Amino acid sequence: MNATALLSERATGIDVSGIRRVFELAASLKDPINLSIGQPDFGVPEVMRRAAAEAIEAGKNGYTLTQGDELLRARTAEHLRSDLGWDVHPDLPPIDDPDRTSLMITSGTSGALLLAAMALLDPGDEVVIPDPYFVVYPNLAKMLSAKAVLCDTYPDFRMTAERVEPLLTDRTKYVLFNSPGNPTGVTPTGEECRELLDLCRERGVVLLSDEIYDEFVYADAVEDSPRGEPGRRCPSPARYDGAEDAVLLVRGFGKTYGCTGWRMGYAAGPGRIIREMGKLQQYSFVCAPSIAQAGCVAAFDADVSAHVADYQRRRDMALEILSPVTEVPSPGGAFYLFPKVPGRLGLTGTQLVEKAIERKVLCIPGAVFSSRDTNIRLSLSAPEPRLRRGLEILAELMAG
Repeated sequence: MNATALLSERATGIDVSGIRRVFELAASLKDPINLSIGQPDFGVPEVMRRAAAEAIEAGKNGYTLTQGDELLRARTAEHLRSDLGWDVHPDLPPIDDPDRTSLMITSGTSGALLLAAMALLDPGDEVVIPDPYFVVYPNLAKMLSAKAVLCDTYPDFRMTAERVEPLLTDRTKYVLFNSPGNPTGVTPTGEECRELLDLCRERGVVLLSDEIYDEFVYADAVEDSPRGEPGRRCPSPARYDGAEDAVLLVRGFGKTYGCTGWRMGYAAGPGRIIREMGKLQQYSFVCAPSIAQAGCVAAFDADVSAHVADYQRRRDMALEILSPVTEVPSPGGAFYLFPKVPGRLGLTGTQLVEKAIERKVLCIPGAVFSSRDTNIRLSLSAPEPRLRRGLEILAELMAG
C-alpha cells in the first residue's frame, strides 16, 4: 500500500508546528533554559484538583451532555453575567428560539476555534486573522479549504478597525481577535475593542474574540467596564452593549489555572452559531473531558491573582533586561514577549534562535507565528533565576 498517495491535501498541506520542533529539541539537550513553552509553571489550584478527584471517586467518569456538564454550564453563565453583563442561557437554544445567547463547553479553546471555523467557513470563504498570530489560526482556514487573510499589526501589534476594514470582502465570514495576544502579550484598549465591534456589526461579519488569557491580565492593562460592572477587567469587545449578537466569545481554563492538559474551554454568543457548533461537537469530540469539567466547576472559586502578579514582576524584569538592546512592546497580559531582532545583527529570528540554542536557551522564531521572521517569542514560564539567566544570554546576543 502506498500510504503517501492516499493522504489528503488537507493533511499534507500543513506543516508540523515550529513550537513542537523546539519542544523535541529541548528533549535532546541537557539542562536547557526553556523559554519556549506556552503554559504556566504553577500548579492547578487545590480546590480544582480536589473537585476532579472527588468526581472520579464518585464514579462520574462517563459522558456528559454534548454541550457540557449542567453545573459547569450554569456556573459559566453566571460568570459571564457578572463579568460581561451577558444574559446567557446555559443550554443550547431550541429550534423555536434559535437567537438567544447561549454557551457550550468545549475540548479546550482550540476545540472551540475548530468548531467555530467548521460552523462558519465554506471552501473559498475568508477569515481575517492578526499577523502575528497563534499558530492554529491560519491552519484552521487551510483545513477547511478557506482563506486566512492576514492583518498586518506591526510594529505595535494592535488589530484595529482601521487595519481590518480594507481586508473585508463579501467572502469574509469572521474576524478573529485575540486579547491578550499570543505571541505578543499585547492587550487592546477599550476604544480599539469598541471600534472593531462596530465595524464587524456594520459589515455583518462575526467578531470571534479569543480570550484564553482573559484572567491573565496585568494591573496596568485592565480597564473599567463600559457597562459599569464592578471591578477592573481585561478590555474586550464583548463588554459593549449588544455585543452578544455580534461576538462569538471563546475562553478557557488551561492557561489561567495551570491545567492546559485538561483541555477545557467554552464558547458563548449567538445561539444559531452555538447550536451548530454543538451539533458538530456531537460528531467529533462528543463532549469535553468529564472529569476535567467537574474540576473546572471549582475554578470560579479559585484565586490566581498572586500568580498573575508574579508574572507581571517577571515581565518587568524581562523588559528591564531586553529594552536597552532591542524593541519589545510591553505585554499587558499572557506570559510572552515578542522582541525584535536588532537590524544591526543582520539576522532573522530563526538565525538568532539557532545562536541561542548554542547557548542552551530555547525560544521560538517569529516566523512560526508570522509572515515575517523579524522577531522571537519568549515565554516567562521558567523559574525566575533561570528566566533571568536566559534573558541575559539573549540580551548579550542581541547586543552583538
